[in-house]
Amino acid sequence: MAVDTRVADKIGSARRGVGVAGPGRPPAAPRKGRGKTPLGRAGKTLALFALPSLILLVLLNVYPVVYSFLQSLQQGTPSTLPWQTPFVGLENYANVLTSESFRNATTFTIVFTVVGVFGSWIVGLALALLLRTRIPANGFFKVLLLLPWIVPVVVSATSWNWLVATPQSPVPIILERLGFPDANFLGDPVLAQVVVCVFKVWISFPFMLMMMSSALASVDTNVYEAAKMDGASAWQAFRGVTLPIISRTTYISWVLMTIFCVNDFPTIFLLTQGGP
Repeated sequence: MAVDTRVADKIGSARRGVGVAGPGRPPAAPRKGRGKTPLGRAGKTLALFALPSLILLVLLNVYPVVYSFLQSLQQGTPSTLPWQTPFVGLENYANVLTSESFRNATTFTIVFTVVGVFGSWIVGLALALLLRTRIPANGFFKVLLLLPWIVPVVVSATSWNWLVATPQSPVPIILERLGFPDANFLGDPVLAQVVVCVFKVWISFPFMLMMMSSALASVDTNVYEAAKMDGASAWQAFRGVTLPIISRTTYISWVLMTIFCVNDFPTIFLLTQGGP
């Protein structure tokens, strides 16, 4: 009976955190949670290895931006030394924002971007839906439709310039024989903008064609069969089935094409030489 009492006392002491040797032994100290360890020797070594790349990144990216901004707050010429240019503050920005040429350029950039993004998307999506059907020589047509994007933009712009640049070019001659009035496509400001926008759609729709084709490949044909059995028309199936499934790829394509259009200076310059 005494043995059972001692065993019970030891078990109770263990549960209360008291050592089994007796009440004289101090209870075990609770373990502290492991916090964030300081940067060790390996971390410092990695930081030293990354430091040259970080310095190079700052010199090549951050410094030019800061220097250009400071230069924009001064009034000078390329031949003027930096410390000789007077400080004018935001006057240069005010002159640019209030100039007519800036408004015209901004308006055309918006129109060019909207037409380039949605025009190439509509053409690319339509061709992707067409090539998804079983037509003869499907692979040949896919390669053929990618040529406007594969060919360098310099070659494409030179070809289009030869086609429409002067009244003696092939396109104006054909339109004149069809009864249309003479048109100087690259000499008239409005017609030049139309040609540039159409040319952008021409060289950009293959990119949208590839993006939409990859998105349509993930659409299960059984979904269309189920929609057809429910009495949905082709337009209803496209609007209710196809568009929701390819929406994520569509948004990504729009963002990428918007970036391409906003930054696309070579296309416009090669086609129009900066005018009219």
